[in-house]
Amino acid sequence: MGNRIKIRRKELRIKQAELAERLNISNNHMSSIENGRQKPSLDIFIQICNLLNVTPDYLLLGSMHAYNIPQDIIDKLRLCNQSDIELTGDFIELLVKRNNKATHNEPKL
Repeated sequence: MGNRIKIRRKELRIKQAELAERLNISNNHMSSIENGRQKPSLDIFIQICNLLNVTPDYLLLGSMHAYNIPQDIIDKLRLCNQSDIELTGDFIELLVKRNNKATHNEPKL
């Protein structure tokens, strides 16, 4: 779990000290969580999920899924090779950027 926290934190370009500060814990405690020497309390765990925008399943089990993704898409992705999965990730990033751009360009009411 700690390694997944560290990987996701780095993906979001959040420094360990910054995450610790947001969680109101010491940097040493955050380091211990990421290195697997300590487990976070339930409250801290929930805050980590929210700050890193991940599901508890992802941190606990390594499977990141959202409830609004149809199961058949998830099943089909499991049949793809690593290269296809990376390409799919790139495509999804483009969609997210396009949607964010469209959201920011909508006229305010």
